[in-house]
Amino acid sequence: MSSGTLSSGAAASDVLVRDRHFVGGEWMAPAAPTPGQETIDVVDAATEQVIGRVPAGTAEDVDRAVAAARRAFDSWREVPLRDRLDLCTAVGARLSQRSDELAALIAAEVGSPLAFAAGVQAALPVMTFTAMASVAGDVEWERRIGNSLVVREPVGVVGAITPWNYPLHQIAAKVAPAMAAGCTVVVKPSEVAPLNAYVLAEVLAEVGVPAGVVNLVSGTGPVAGQALAGHPDLDLVSFTGSPAAGRLVGEAAGRNLTRVALELGGKSPNVVLDDVTGDELVRALINAVRKCFVNSGQTCSALTRLLVPRSSLPEVEGILAAIVSSVAVGDPRDPGTQLGPLISDVQRERVRGYVEAGVAEGARLVAGGPGAPDGLDVGYYVRPTVFSDVTPDMRIAREEIFGPVLVVLPYEDEDDAVRLANDSEYGLAAGVWSASEERATRVARRLRTGQVEVNGGVFNPLAPFGGFKQSGHGRELGAFGIEEFLTVKSLQL
Repeated sequence: MSSGTLSSGAAASDVLVRDRHFVGGEWMAPAAPTPGQETIDVVDAATEQVIGRVPAGTAEDVDRAVAAARRAFDSWREVPLRDRLDLCTAVGARLSQRSDELAALIAAEVGSPLAFAAGVQAALPVMTFTAMASVAGDVEWERRIGNSLVVREPVGVVGAITPWNYPLHQIAAKVAPAMAAGCTVVVKPSEVAPLNAYVLAEVLAEVGVPAGVVNLVSGTGPVAGQALAGHPDLDLVSFTGSPAAGRLVGEAAGRNLTRVALELGGKSPNVVLDDVTGDELVRALINAVRKCFVNSGQTCSALTRLLVPRSSLPEVEGILAAIVSSVAVGDPRDPGTQLGPLISDVQRERVRGYVEAGVAEGARLVAGGPGAPDGLDVGYYVRPTVFSDVTPDMRIAREEIFGPVLVVLPYEDEDDAVRLANDSEYGLAAGVWSASEERATRVARRLRTGQVEVNGGVFNPLAPFGGFKQSGHGRELGAFGIEEFLTVKSLQL
């Protein structure tokens, strides 16, 4: 396999060629692909130049990877928990040593500003792997019930299908707990941002993770992804992505009655209650813009619906317009950039289409709008946008846009705010702001979402992450993430 790194100042001609899959502890040449579809180009989101190339994996490649994982399972499950956890720690430590390389790769692949790529995209996977040693102690591995010993054991061979927006983080959120649980894994990373996954595969080999415990097959969702989701020799499919793709994964796995964990989309509400005024209102709205625009809005748990008292709407609009006007949009490698490009031309056109739909539906444009930001004609950029006086029936209020578009919905009272917040087919995340933490917490308990930020509470990578309704089922991260890869057995004594 060709190797090399892509620095933050790499020239457009520096193309990383990854021409193998990682199967059974070896870099394996791909099976015969469909003629003309042998490889997939990876494109820099800011320059629109090809920066990498990976194999377009086939069903045969997936078969070989699943077979390797199945062969490795019986021995891996017997490895003592302490040894499995030590390997997770070693993976985290080695990823940390390569964090600069990973940040540069992900800044190019995804368009995340370099500081964000370093502090989140590269740092969270390190934390996820190293945390296994501590959170495994919170798992109830066995308990006695009368004459029965109830034990938790690994579910088996796992297919992990991951997205492009937080590419390595989402891989780590599946691979680390699966390894800790005693499972073996086949990873199919997003074909849009796969280069970082190859770094992880190199790290797994370097630290001595046994052959076949983690396998990597690159390829498209409709080919490699569907082959993995519907593979009859899997015990669990863990998928993160859109609800539409999640349905396809669920259908494919369901034909084999394979267990499925789905982490899907969101249209998350952020409720500012009527006792938030003055400087606290400004602070809440600064946080609201940040939580909506994080990773250029390409975050499933982004707080994209801002609910405010109707009486405060004019003041809120003025504050939001001022905040958004100061957001620095530009090349992710520029230290001053706060908002980078979207991942692809397809995503850019999708987001622009929603902005145009919002205008057509009669929402009031407070900031941004269709078209590219000034001076950014190359790269997949969109203007950070805020709509106000949005009604709950509008598409921009109901559908996941996955870009830096904030919609403001006015409400009449607290009960109306809760009703509007819960009026969604999604239920992934939410936020509540109040001058009283007790009141904010009370309202948070009424929201039908998997996690709620209270007065700007920060993301906790050790707490369970997942959603209600069409945001999916199952939980990731921390001890709950390990439990997702376990099954229960009763020994009658």
